[in-house]
Amino acid sequence: MIELVFEFAGDMALVVVRGNTVQFIQNGIVADISGVKLNYKGVIKEFPDLEGVVDWKQEAIKRFKEVIKSYETENDKANYIISDLKKHGYKCKYKQQAGFRRRIMNG
Repeated sequence: MIELVFEFAGDMALVVVRGNTVQFIQNGIVADISGVKLNYKGVIKEFPDLEGVVDWKQEAIKRFKEVIKSYETENDKANYIISDLKKHGYKCKYKQQAGFRRRIMNG
């Protein structure tokens, strides 16, 4: 299990990577990717072929889950999430892997 703490516009969010499961926790609300509010412009920026598609959100969720499953280790998955959220203005502040001390990240 790996926990990532992100900062965005003064708010803090926690992302937990546990195997192929990714949970997002913000303001006490726990959700997987399907429960996260996705920004249409952000999704189109990542997947231009979804522009104008009626069920763009479901397709983006499906693609995210496929990408997560394609990585072998939790660390690879966590690094993907860090790099992906960084493109959208999120700064990773801490990373903690089960059994290890929390590590301060540089954004």
